[in-house]
Amino acid sequence: MLLATILLLCPFPQIEGTAKAVTNDTAAAVSDSTNDSSLSQPLPSAPEPKVKSDAEVASSEMIEPGYTPVQPGTPIKGVRMSVTRPSESAGQRKLWYALTISGSAAAAFDAWSTRRAISEGYATEGNPLLRPFSHSNAMYAATQVSPLVMDFIGKRMMTSQHKWMRNIWWLPQSAGMSFSLYAGVHNVRMVP
Repeated sequence: MLLATILLLCPFPQIEGTAKAVTNDTAAAVSDSTNDSSLSQPLPSAPEPKVKSDAEVASSEMIEPGYTPVQPGTPIKGVRMSVTRPSESAGQRKLWYALTISGSAAAAFDAWSTRRAISEGYATEGNPLLRPFSHSNAMYAATQVSPLVMDFIGKRMMTSQHKWMRNIWWLPQSAGMSFSLYAGVHNVRMVP
């Protein structure tokens, strides 16, 4: 339903050649019908079928010399295997889990320090997306959204087709964790 709405609201431009061909064909058809009033022209004959019937194939039996039929279950030579995504190593997986846990812990520390600073009247929430949650315990759940997104991005980068992404897959998780730690330490320093 969303696709139909998008197609109705965003019309695609027509190709110039098709629009001209349609207008030229209709103009030619109109001029032909006005010049020739007889509609009793013979219909074109049907084209010859390109596929031979079973009888024609059986009678011709055009088998090349040296042809051997392929037996079921034998591998076909010359077919490349499909390209698969690179997979992570055991060390990368352990590091990803460690960054996941530390990123979530840093976000929880940020939420705790923010709630503490706000409840004692020393600060206000600067993030407009988290401001509605700053006066309730929902702040703890709301701050976990960013680490989850960074974990997903890091995992996708770890198994990317591009080598440069596989080399820096840890960067989104590390950056999110460091921002949360910085914000938490800042909030702790604001409260005497």
